Amino acid sequence: MNATDPSASALEEIEFLALSANRVDVLRLLSEGRYTRTELAQETGASQATLGRILGDFADRSWITRDGSEYTATATGQLVASGFTDMQDILETERRLRGIVEYLPTETFEFDIRRLADARITVPSQTRPNAPLQRLLALLEDATEVRAVSHAFNEQNLTTVQERTETGEQTFEGVFSRDAIDALADDSALRTQLRELLETDRATVRIYDDEIPLAAMIIDDVVYLLVRDEQGILRASIDSDDDEIRAWARETFDSYWEGAAPLEADALSS
Repeated sequence: MNATDPSASALEEIEFLALSANRVDVLRLLSEGRYTRTELAQETGASQATLGRILGDFADRSWITRDGSEYTATATGQLVASGFTDMQDILETERRLRGIVEYLPTETFEFDIRRLADARITVPSQTRPNAPLQRLLALLEDATEVRAVSHAFNEQNLTTVQERTETGEQTFEGVFSRDAIDALADDSALRTQLRELLETDRATVRIYDDEIPLAAMIIDDVVYLLVRDEQGILRASIDSDDDEIRAWARETFDSYWEGAAPLEADALSS
């Protein structure tokens, strides 16, 4: 790769920006509006000497223009600022997901994974090995409307949902794999709980005969994903109120719901 290689030149410009947080901040500000050097100093904390060098470098690249005492970004300056911000957002999202990305059901995602940038990620720890499940229970205990599509339905979730639907505090619709329902039905106490859940007029459950590759809930306006590895070990949970993720979750639930068969309480008689 030689000095005239366009890709080498682009990498040099990326390096030029990345090596200085002040450069990034100044270009971002100027892409959003007009600023004097005094105002830029107040916003960034950079010295006047530093700002002088930055503004000079930007002017040499035609990234900014000056009108009297005010500076603002040119069209190409705005392009660079936007692209660099996008790259920062991508890398920040990647960093947050790095430890769990191999376990995510990304093949089911029909949204830009960058939408997870502001999601809450809960991982187990030595002191809180069940932290992801505790996060789920906290959401369920305050929810008025819950929809679920999953390959599992554990005892704690079942208990919380059963109690809240029985008292009229919550409605519940769930689509579960046959394996998930069979696992509950094989335990007499859990089978009784599930039957009691189905006997309320605020809960409906359906069975999906094929594989369900994810564990997702729509809890009021929050989408919750439980992340396990191939051995079923709990790795993390992710919850988000992002509009696009919520739209994906609703479409996913509706698709599984339409392809599933109703589960009646009578089918669980001991």
